[in-house]
This record gives sequence, C-alpha cells and structure tokens, in this order.
Amino acid sequence: MTAILLFFAIHWYGSLFFQTFFLHRYAAHRAFTMSKTWEKIFFVLTFIFQGSNYLSAYAYGVMHRMHHAFADTEEDPHSPKYSTGIFDMMWKTYTFYHDIRNRKVTLDPKFTANVPDWKAFDDFASERWVRLVWGALYTLFYIVFAPSLLWFLLLPVHFLMSPIHGAIINWFAHKIGYITFKVKDTSRNLMPVDVFMMGEGFHNNHHTYGNRANFAFKWYEIDPTYQVIKLFNVLGIIQLPKKAGAEVSMKKREIEKAA
Repeated sequence: MTAILLFFAIHWYGSLFFQTFFLHRYAAHRAFTMSKTWEKIFFVLTFIFQGSNYLSAYAYGVMHRMHHAFADTEEDPHSPKYSTGIFDMMWKTYTFYHDIRNRKVTLDPKFTANVPDWKAFDDFASERWVRLVWGALYTLFYIVFAPSLLWFLLLPVHFLMSPIHGAIINWFAHKIGYITFKVKDTSRNLMPVDVFMMGEGFHNNHHTYGNRANFAFKWYEIDPTYQVIKLFNVLGIIQLPKKAGAEVSMKKREIEKAA
C-alpha cells in the first residue's frame, strides 16, 4: 500500500508541478526566462512526469493565452458558462487542444508569440503507442505492488492526470472559493494554502495578474510552486524579472489596506 500511495503522490505532484511551472507560468505567460538548454530539459522532464497524459507546451501555452483573452465568453476554450457539465468542458478542451497541437486552426500571432515549440518531440511524446506504453507501465506497477484489486480504481486517474488537474481549476475555480479582485470573469481562489494544486488554485489572483510568477497575494496565501521558482532563480536555472518583487510588495500593501 505504501508503494502505491507514494507512486500516486509522485505522479500527482510531479505532473502538476511541470504543468504549472513549465507549461503554465513559463510557456503561456513567460513569468520568467530560461536558456534554450534548460527549456529542452524541462520538455523532457514534463514528458517523464506526465507520462501517458503529456501535454504539449505549444498547444497548452496557446490555448491558455486564449482562455485569458476570452475568459467566460463563447470563444473561451474551456468556460463552465458554455459547457453542460465538467465532462463536456473537458471534451471541448481536448478537441481544441488537439486542433492547436496538430496545427488545424488559424491563430492570431499574439497567441503564438514566444511560446516554446519543439514539434518533433511533441509528436513523439503524443504518439498513441507511447501513451499506451506509459499506461502499461503504470498498470504493471499496480500488479506488482497493489495489495488488492480495489487499488486499481486509481489507474484511470494516472491515465488522465493532466486533464484532471486542468478540469479541477477550469471548472471548480470558476464555481467555488473566494474573490480577492473584481474581474470580468468568474475566477475564484479555491483555498488560502494551496497544497493540493501547487498554487493553481489562486485562480482569481492569477486572472488579475496573469504574468506574475507568484499566484499568491494575501499574507496568508502560500503558493508552493513559487517557492521552487525562487530556488531555481537563485541557482540560475531560471531568471525572474527584477521588478517583480517590488510590484508584489506594493500590491500586497494595497490589498492589506483594503482588507
């Protein structure tokens, strides 16, 4: 049982970290910069940790930029307002993502500018047989270590880990939670200490200041991914904007005065 729980936690948080750090904050928003060498390394690490549900940085980045530009309108790739339910929203997200990745849609250049694009790698990592191999490895791990068949119910979560992460935020963070900033969409913050979604739950904050690396704003909000980002910045792996710290401090003071 311990092995299964540990494996599930590694896959959940590993997949989630590279989605929020590399695909979201870097590919979509360029909240920090990195060298082309490190960019390629993070492509590969994203593939390793997301496995069977690997997401293309190019398709994710473009689609997410469109989500911000058209939030909660008919042009939003994944708005709960224009979906009959969470599974309908997930299917619409998948089909739109698929069309972007396969270059089947004409896109405004502002949505594709500076988005990381390693098409040859994306094509390989998105091959059906590659996804099936990952799925077989997950299943084999459960065959060896699961204490009973009941634990196999977790396997579908492994197979769809990245879409599940996206659906949690794109659905629930537009339905429940608290609002810090009044914006034109329905985005909300799910929880003050986001230990389950590694900062992604600060959705209202993020929709207000999309290009900030730190999704937390209030003094009690903690964004776990940003703590890693600060470490990476110190190590020279990435480079945070120099003005970001001053802007964050100023905005926090404004919020605390208004609270």
